[in-house]
Amino acid sequence: MKHVSELVKSLNEYFGWNKARMTCFVMMLLSLFMTRTVNLQKLACVACGKALQSSCYRRLQRFFSQFEIDYDRLARFIFQLFFTASGQVYLTMDRTNWQWGKVNINILTLGIVFKGTAIPIYWRLLNKRGNSNTVERIELMQKFIDCFGKPVIRGLLADREFIGGEWLSWLQQHGVPFCIRVRNNLLTTNARGLEVDMDALFHGLKPQEERIIPGARKLIGCEVYLAGLRLDSGELLIVATNSPLSAPIKTYSFRWEIETLFGCLKRRGFNLEDTRLTQMHRIKKMFALLAIAFCWAHKTGEWLSQIKPIKIKKHGRPAVSIFRYGLDYIAQAITRISHSIKKFQYCIIIIQQPQRCNC
Repeated sequence: MKHVSELVKSLNEYFGWNKARMTCFVMMLLSLFMTRTVNLQKLACVACGKALQSSCYRRLQRFFSQFEIDYDRLARFIFQLFFTASGQVYLTMDRTNWQWGKVNINILTLGIVFKGTAIPIYWRLLNKRGNSNTVERIELMQKFIDCFGKPVIRGLLADREFIGGEWLSWLQQHGVPFCIRVRNNLLTTNARGLEVDMDALFHGLKPQEERIIPGARKLIGCEVYLAGLRLDSGELLIVATNSPLSAPIKTYSFRWEIETLFGCLKRRGFNLEDTRLTQMHRIKKMFALLAIAFCWAHKTGEWLSQIKPIKIKKHGRPAVSIFRYGLDYIAQAITRISHSIKKFQYCIIIIQQPQRCNC
C-alpha cells in the first residue's frame, strides 16, 4: 500500500534497514496503534493483510529472534524528535517489572524528563527479579554520555532504590549532577561532623513543610547536600544532591514522569504486560517498538494540541494526556485511511522530523 511504503521509506532514510525488515516493523507499528497490545497473535491478525495469519505470526517471531537493532542509532533518532544538542535535559532512571509464569521481566530504563512524562532513551533487561546494581546503572549512563556527552545532562533524578556509595561516587567522579531520594534510616553527619540518623536533621517538620540543610554532609562515604519534605502522610521525603540547589524537592518531583511513561507503555496505552516474549533480547526489541510508537503518539499529540488545545475539566486537569491525544488520532488516521489519507500523511510528516533537525 502506498501509505505504508511512504512510512517505510521515511524511517529507512534514518535507520537504513533491509526493506523487508522495515516493512515488517512498520506493519507492527501500525497494528500496535490499532490493537493497543503487544501480543504477537493479535498484532498478526491486523498486520497479515492478504497473507495467512500464521505466516504473518512467524514473520513477527523471526523479527524479534533474528534481527539486530542499533540502539545508539535509535537513541539519536528519539532524541532528535524532541531535543536539540545545545540544550540540557533531566534524566530519570527507574525499573518496570512484572512476572509471566515463572519468568521475571525486569526492565531498567533511562528516560528524559519532558512535559509531564519521560522519553525512553536507553533500557536494559535485568536477568533477575530485584533491584539493579551499580554496574547495570553505569552501563546505561555511559551509553547516554558516549552518545550525547555530559554537558547535555542537567541532572539525574532517581528514587530510593538508586542509592549506594559506589554509585554516588561514580556520578560525582564523572561530573554528573544528581538529585536522588534517600532512605530515612541512613546515617549522615550533623553541623559538627558527628554521625546522626538522617531523619534527625528534619525533626519538627510539619506536613508540606520543607527544609534545606545548609552545607555538605557525609552520606555513605560521599559529600552531599540534603533537603527534606514532610508528606501529608507523615512520611519524610529526603533527597540528596551533589551540588546545592535552590529547589531540590521540586527538582526531584520531575522523577515521577518516568512512572507516567510506564503507565503509557502498559495499561494506558500499549499493554506491554500482554507480551508472551520471555527471552531478554526479544523483549528489548519489543521495547524499542514501543519507544517509537510512544514518541510518535506524543509528538502527534503536541502538534494537535497547538491546533486544537486539549479541554481542561472543572477539576483543573486536562481531559486527556498529550500521549493519548496523539494515540487516538493516529489510530483513527490508520482506520480511516481508505476514506481520507490526509490525516495519515500529517502523522508521517511528524515522524520525519529527525531528518530535518540540525542537531
